[in-house]
Amino acid sequence: MNKISNQHSISVIIPIYNEANSVEATLTSLSSVLNAHGIEHEIIAINDGSLDRSGDILNNLKVPQLKIAHNLINHGYGASLKTGIKIAKYPWILIADADGTYPIDRIPDMISYLDDYDMVVGSREKNAGQQVHDTLTRKIGRGIIRKLASYVTDYNIKDINSGLRIFKKAHAEKFWHLFPERFSFTSTITMASHNCGHRVKYLPIDYYKRAGNSSIKPAKDFIGFLSLISRLAIYYRPLKVFVPLSIGLFILSLMVLFGSWLFLPHILDSTFAIFIIASLQTLFFGLIAEMIVKRFYND
Repeated sequence: MNKISNQHSISVIIPIYNEANSVEATLTSLSSVLNAHGIEHEIIAINDGSLDRSGDILNNLKVPQLKIAHNLINHGYGASLKTGIKIAKYPWILIADADGTYPIDRIPDMISYLDDYDMVVGSREKNAGQQVHDTLTRKIGRGIIRKLASYVTDYNIKDINSGLRIFKKAHAEKFWHLFPERFSFTSTITMASHNCGHRVKYLPIDYYKRAGNSSIKPAKDFIGFLSLISRLAIYYRPLKVFVPLSIGLFILSLMVLFGSWLFLPHILDSTFAIFIIASLQTLFFGLIAEMIVKRFYND
């Protein structure tokens, strides 16, 4: 483990929604770990319209350097993080969940890498010998999303949406217009950081069974993640989207041409022409989008 620098002051942001079973233990443990290592910090707890006793528990906690913000209604995970980032006073932002799934004791290890990296991500990697509790459905969905994100960014992303990570507040403000209100905040900052050439460290961590019920809806959120990756791909790397589509349409046109020639009484020349034109148009759209993106970043 690298030596922890006293220069790294941390604003910790904890979004909370119906976490009465674990919020006290999480915040108490977090404060103890940071104070034990002499890390200058503040803890910002965002109670995002909880319907249980989370708000009352927060109000009665005696945790040093604790700030509490209460939302009257639930705005979403991303919105809670954005609220915390706005009021954070330190240059580094650490985010963690209040559900007991992430190992708080690994935070000093993560902080020790901040001299060399722009973002440090607690990576849930079972093949790295870590204890990772996950359902089969979420594991498959996360794997598909991670592979797509790795393809777009040309980087082997270990964990695209880990909720335990440290990043620079200035970088978060740079990507502010990209952040959604719900669960895709972490995926967005991961892809945006890689696309902008930031140095990202993936540190293998354990991932425990959560206390209470998750508010994530697997099917709906999976579709949302795919939509997010597509939008970010077009925003940063449009050719990564348009070239495969163009090739797919071109292959489809050849299948129509040779399939009709071999198995039908006449060649479907009109259909073939439509697919060929669509393939060329898609490629040209990609080239135009790529030029716009390059011009935007050059300016």
